[in-house]
Amino acid sequence: MQTRELGNSGLRVSAIGLGCMGMSEFYGPRNEAQSLATLKHALDVGVSFWDTSDIYGPRTNEVLVGRALEGVRDRVILATKFGIIRDDDGEFVGLNSRPDYVREACEASLKRLGVDHIDLYYQHRVDPETPIEETVGAMARLVEEGKVRHLGLSEASADTLRRASSVHPIAALQTEYSLWSRDIEHTILPTCRELGVGLVAYSPLGRGFLSGQIKTIDDLAEDDWRRGNPRFQGENFEKNLALVELIQDIAASKDCTPAQLALAWLLAQGDDVVPIPGTRRAERLDENAGGIDVELSDGDLAAIEAAFPRDAATGSRYPEAMMQMLEG
Repeated sequence: MQTRELGNSGLRVSAIGLGCMGMSEFYGPRNEAQSLATLKHALDVGVSFWDTSDIYGPRTNEVLVGRALEGVRDRVILATKFGIIRDDDGEFVGLNSRPDYVREACEASLKRLGVDHIDLYYQHRVDPETPIEETVGAMARLVEEGKVRHLGLSEASADTLRRASSVHPIAALQTEYSLWSRDIEHTILPTCRELGVGLVAYSPLGRGFLSGQIKTIDDLAEDDWRRGNPRFQGENFEKNLALVELIQDIAASKDCTPAQLALAWLLAQGDDVVPIPGTRRAERLDENAGGIDVELSDGDLAAIEAAFPRDAATGSRYPEAMMQMLEG
């Protein structure tokens, strides 16, 4: 596995990371033994950039990742997040990025993960009630104390990113970025590059849609969160499926899978872009890691653009209530 530097931070990570959220909820039933085996396998193939959050589970995903870290902590670049509050039943409570809570959340994450430091600590969503300067100031104090190595933001606007960077260097902005979510190309990605901030792309496979494995809504478990996502519903589903079929044709011509093609496309957008596809299965992780070996010519990129142009996907990327939490 190749590595990439996140912006100008000096933090090098595997060029393809691993999103751990789905190991604990949202995408069907859990299987902790399978997930732990996949995390172990990830290191065997060089996928050493792991992404979790205190709300996944809620909180149980950090415990799971912590178990996988035992004995291998020095081989992993560990990222987690704070700022979205859920109660023990999983209900969304609100946002909190007040300075006192930043410290409280970090201490709790360190304990659940069983580590003495976090390599990349993100604000999960921008708290409109707390100036970003105050939040990043509190995060910077964690860096000074050695509890955190680098800082990140998630789903922040270009303006917020600029204000945050004026307080402390920001290593990475995490946001949704894929063939079917390209809004950041207008202002956010150029701002990242101006400020020397890396781009960590979550849902790089369109929540699995771009893998070509989802043909009908019944391919998803009954409790799968995606059933309520606008892009997976009704006419939106059918229109988006037609786009994926075009990508499948191009992938076949490149002798790769649609998932590998989608990841190779992201990697080709710049050396500062690092996708973090999630999976619970070792064989799917191997497939995703293989995206690093797919070389796309200018002609390939033009063909992909023609088949799946910017703004081609139908439907918003989250339900309305969740869209309200996005700054970008």
